[in-house]
Amino acid sequence: MTAKLPSIALLAALTTAATAQTTPTATTTTPHHTTTAAKTTATPPNIPKVVGFPKPLYTLKYIDTKIGTGAPAAEHKYYTVHYTGWLTNGTKFDSSLDHPGGEPITFPYGAHRVIIGWDTGFQGMHVGGKRRLFVPYQLAYGESGRPPVIPAKADLIFDVELVSMSDTPPQPKTPPAPPAAPGSPQKTLPATPTTPTSPTTPTTPTTQTAPTTQITPTTPTTPSTPTTNPPHPETL
Repeated sequence: MTAKLPSIALLAALTTAATAQTTPTATTTTPHHTTTAAKTTATPPNIPKVVGFPKPLYTLKYIDTKIGTGAPAAEHKYYTVHYTGWLTNGTKFDSSLDHPGGEPITFPYGAHRVIIGWDTGFQGMHVGGKRRLFVPYQLAYGESGRPPVIPAKADLIFDVELVSMSDTPPQPKTPPAPPAAPGSPQKTLPATPTTPTSPTTPTTPTTQTAPTTQITPTTPTTPSTPTTNPPHPETL
């Protein structure tokens, strides 16, 4: 009996140590539950309380793939943006890089000119930053979609880049000049300097055919005609 006592004492010591190690883990999880309960039950006193936990209906999610170093994104500005959009099955449906010249697009932020996911999805970005947006269909094209490109109830994925931001819309670019090679045969355009040949209006000095009207003084029967001639010095 005396030989078994040390083993029993050792077993009791191990049990005490095990319980001592488990108790701190229980205390660390308790504050987590209490803080969650505090957040969900925080209701202003003038609003009737309800039982339950709030559930999200739909959520816009994002991943910042590059942090910009420019000015922070602000509302009521004009954003110039590069983008590429995919369906959730991986089908690319549009990209600014595929547009003629690969030009970005510009839109007024927060003015409801784009889908809701875009009107809120640039918050917290800086100019030069890039972000991937996961847009639920409720914040995209809704239940109807945009057939045949966007199916009904289509969640969308966008890679966006905030290229620049301004207070005013960009000025329209002047159309490029026509190529010089085809233009050289069309030096018929310098034929417009033939309009200076409209100095054929100096052919109105050919109204000096009016001196041929001096033949009319050969008809002395009309002496009143010389009275009409003096306003034109050429006839003198």
